[in-house]
This record gives sequence, C-alpha cells and structure tokens, in this order.
Amino acid sequence: MQEKKIVYFDKPGKENTETTLRLAIERARELGIRFLVVASSYGETALKALDMIDEKTQLVVVTYHTGFVREGENTMPPDLEDELRRRGVKLVRQSHILSGLERSISRKLGGVSRTEAIAETLRSLFGHGLKVCVEITIMAADSGAIPIEEVVAVGGKSRGADTAVVIRPAHMNNFFDMEIREIICMPRFKRSNP
Repeated sequence: MQEKKIVYFDKPGKENTETTLRLAIERARELGIRFLVVASSYGETALKALDMIDEKTQLVVVTYHTGFVREGENTMPPDLEDELRRRGVKLVRQSHILSGLERSISRKLGGVSRTEAIAETLRSLFGHGLKVCVEITIMAADSGAIPIEEVVAVGGKSRGADTAVVIRPAHMNNFFDMEIREIICMPRFKRSNP
C-alpha cells in the first residue's frame, strides 16, 4: 500500500501551470520516470517545463496537428519549435487520437462516434486536462517518442496546464491496455464556473 498526496485546484485553467509542472516533475523524480509528456499548443507550457526539468528527464511536447486552428498553419511558431528541438525536446505533431477523422464525419453528417464518446466521457467525468493526458500519451507512443513504460503526462485546456498523471501508455490500436496509475493533480471542479 502507498499513500500519496493529490492536489486539487479550485478551478481549471492556465493559472495552475507552474504548480502542475512542479508537481509532475517532482513525482517523476520520485519514481525515477524518464519521460515527461506535456501538451503545448503555442509553446509557453513547453518552455516552462523545459526550464524546470533536469538532465535525467526527457521532455516530449505534443502539439496540435497542422491546420487545427487555421488550414495549413501550425499554432506553435517555427522559431520556438526550432529552439525546443535544439534544446533536446522531442516534438510530436499529429492528428488527435480521440477525435481525428471521426470528428470531421460527425460535423458533416451528425451523430457521434465511439471514439468521441470515449473522449467526452473522460472530459466530463475527469476534466479536459485528464482527457488531454490520455490523448497525448497515445500520440507520443504512436509516434515513437516514448516507450511503453510509465511516464508522467501533463495537460490542460487550450493554454496552460492543470492536470498531471502517472500513466502507462498504450498505442492507439491497444487503447484499453493503457493504465492511469496515479493522479498527481487536477481541478476539483471540472468547469470554470462550478
């Protein structure tokens, strides 16, 4: 048996970013976890994480796919991406595992897919950040950026971070082999206005 502390934020949002990163990095060190997987759409969270980790931790940054906001464009500036790579960060950009093509079909034809139902269940029950943690971990594993071993994942909604978990990844085709082993921190109330 283990007894560990979980931090619950009063509300979700980017104001929790520094604390989330600090808690995530501390737990990774305690467990000897080598990979910190961080969602970062515009690069601010990635830079904060990079400035906080030590040389034993490999930072993997997962960002929006090209065209997520505007057709043919990336949200993270190219010079920032270059800096992250130059400083040893593995950068992952690919389609979102828990929406992807199925979201396009639902928008055009209506209805909802099983994948979207999984995403909405995670988002509604555990918060947007936890859904992001699951999603980026699969994306990082599928791209080969992380091995299938315990990692710490950090996510939030749009900008900033408010959720961190210890998670055993899985590839997309083995989704149900994934395990969320610890919740490090998350918002107690999942919506901005409880």
